[in-house]
Amino acid sequence: MSDAAPDDRLAERWKALRAAGRPALVAYVTAGHPAAAETTAFLQGAAGAGVDVVELGIPFSDPVADGPTIQASSHAALAGGMTLPGALDLLARSAAGVPVVIFSYLNPILARGLKRFAAEARAAGAAGLLVTDLPAAADDAREAELGSAGLPLVRLVAPNSPPARQRAIARRSRGFLYLVSRLGVTGERASLPATLGPQIAALRAVTDLPIAVGFGISTESQAAEVGRLADGVVIGSAVVARMQRGGAAAALAWLRAVRAALDGSAAASYRSRA
Repeated sequence: MSDAAPDDRLAERWKALRAAGRPALVAYVTAGHPAAAETTAFLQGAAGAGVDVVELGIPFSDPVADGPTIQASSHAALAGGMTLPGALDLLARSAAGVPVVIFSYLNPILARGLKRFAAEARAAGAAGLLVTDLPAAADDAREAELGSAGLPLVRLVAPNSPPARQRAIARRSRGFLYLVSRLGVTGERASLPATLGPQIAALRAVTDLPIAVGFGISTESQAAEVGRLADGVVIGSAVVARMQRGGAAAALAWLRAVRAALDGSAAASYRSRA
């Protein structure tokens, strides 16, 4: 793990990627799925597979933004005894070689205590936080408590957010912006939305933060297409499905293929924009 402060690690990673002309590969896994040891293996192997940032999901009983694949992984992890403290312990013991963003719903964090959670996440080695159901400016007091440990709060931007709302979200985001590619829940899709290019362009008009696109990216070719447009690609359900079928080894092997696709035509296109 880098000696940089948590609020620097994400910025450092994106700066290095831009300098190299490479779109980021961001991979989501659910802590404890299919087993704690597989999560640890994934965290330890992510850098070698070409992953730039990991989103470590905290399992929750009612993950309303997620589709069937991630919902099932969350329920299985809970049934296996995974908890928020357990997930942070996994992170602390893994010595992950890439920045790790804790991805959670608000309820588990409230149960732990906002300031306590933020301090524990930082101590465990987290480089940022993403709280799916705490919209920007919805609760200034809670946002301040979550920010008390200095961890960047990464924000989600919906595809139908008007420019004024996009600008407001960007002002309250650090690290990068996560652009949701389509309305609805997470899950693998056969194609990307035809409106994705204009959505990314509209968001670029209101912020200088790196833009990573997620929800529905399921294949190497889709990842490469997104990499030609955005600063990063976020893949969740397709990774979780491979974790279920073959553990960390299967997920990491596939992510190497995704990285290769991103380093092909996607990287060439990205360099032309950088």
